[in-house]
Order: sequence, then structure tokens, then C-alpha cells
Amino acid sequence: MTLLEPTLSRSTKTQTELTGRPARPSQEEAEAAVRTLLAWAGDDPDREGLLETPGRVTRAYGEFFAGYGQDPEAYLAKTFEDVAGYDEMVTLRDIPLHSFCEHHMVPFVGKAHVAYLPDQRVVGLSKIGRVVDLYARRLQIQEKLTAQIAAAIESILQPKGVAVVIEATHQCMTARGVRKPGTVTVTSRMLGRFRDNDSTRREFLAMIRD
Repeated sequence: MTLLEPTLSRSTKTQTELTGRPARPSQEEAEAAVRTLLAWAGDDPDREGLLETPGRVTRAYGEFFAGYGQDPEAYLAKTFEDVAGYDEMVTLRDIPLHSFCEHHMVPFVGKAHVAYLPDQRVVGLSKIGRVVDLYARRLQIQEKLTAQIAAAIESILQPKGVAVVIEATHQCMTARGVRKPGTVTVTSRMLGRFRDNDSTRREFLAMIRD
């Protein structure tokens, strides 16, 4: 077995054979993988400054990727109908966003703008931000993240329309590879009236511009 070859517990191998999908490794296996990467990078995982790094990294990853254990319906299912007939656009702009590129596992950071057209009911504003975080706290590509946020809001709230725009800077592009700092990637997903009605779409885009 080479230094980089993963080691799986007996229970992990059994579940992999039964389901075709690896089971979640134990805490000890995850920390061992971090030690392997430290050694592969050329450092000594047993030196004083790195002794506790595997534990710190796995705890940090538990925060970074907490979205895998969350369900958007838990945030969006509770709505309010007593809104005095309000049926205009609800827009949240500049929602801070932190995620990780699934290709290189390095951060991309930016902001999301989300709007929906209520159909007799609205959701608490903080819940939209929580849905953004839920999907951002997974390994992602920006295009998929944008689509997932819009799809969840459309499916659960069933509004007349949903719009999502994300602007982000990717370290896989600024700190490695082509190394183009300052490049901002912009993605959008328009559903319902935001897709079908030009004036609704223009109103949203005007709202999120500085």
C-alpha cells in the first residue's frame, strides 16, 4: 500500500459493496487522510505545529460542508399569508456567499441576489439567506449552485417567479492555473415571470445594480 492509497474500514467496504457508494469515513479515517496530504505536500505531520492540524481541518470541514445534512424545506415550509395582499417582488441583494469549488476544493467567495414574486404567501426573509448557505456549504460549481437555490425556492414556495444572480471570485482561477486576480464570475437563473416577462426581469436587474 502506498502512502496515498486510502484505507477503508471493514464497515466502509461492506457498505460500498452493497450500495456502490462509499460510506462516510470515521473521524479517525478523515484525520489520517489529512496527515497523508500533509506528508504528500512535503511537510512532517508529526512536527509540533502540525500535530493538531488534522483535527482542526476535519472540524473546519464539518462547518464548511454542513449543507449536506440540511433540507431546504425545513426553512421554506413555514410561510405567512397575512400580508395585506402584497404581491410585488421580494428581493434580497448582496447576500454574502462562501463555497468551495468541487474541482479543486478551494474557496469561491461572493454574493447572491435572490428575488421571488409571491403567490398569496411569503417566507421569512432570513430563510432565503439560509437556503443560500445550505447549498453553498457543499462542494459546488457556481452554475449548479445558482440553479439549486432557484429550484428549491420554486418547488417549495411555488411563487409566480424566482430569480437568482450570483457574483463570485474563484481561487481556482485567481491563485492557481491562469492566475487572473479580480475576475468575477456572474451566473443567473430566471424562472416563471422572470424568464417570461422582460419588464419583470429588468426590474429585478435594476434593483441589484449598485
